[in-house]
Amino acid sequence: MGSKQSTMDFISEQVADAGVIRSRKMFGEYALYCDEKVVAFVCDDKLFVKITPKSLSIVGVGHEAPAYPGSKPYLLIDEDHWDNKEWMSELIHKTAEDVQVNVKKK
Repeated sequence: MGSKQSTMDFISEQVADAGVIRSRKMFGEYALYCDEKVVAFVCDDKLFVKITPKSLSIVGVGHEAPAYPGSKPYLLIDEDHWDNKEWMSELIHKTAEDVQVNVKKK
């Protein structure tokens, strides 16, 4: 189906305090980066955050869902939380703290 640019723009604004935020369009969907780490995806206008110990401590269990058919589970963030800029920024910041940067081998 594809996500709307306006959805990605809104989410990016809401998490702007988490760090250096950028997004990248991929196959009609978006990857959300915080401090150059992929921390979430926006697919079909839904927010899916990587599962890490810190993201689980904020969101809790029971919110896992695949971002697309065949994907591993992510934390599906309900739209009711999207207006809470402080909560969203903390979630993305803490998730980025747990995500490892992939280093390309020569």
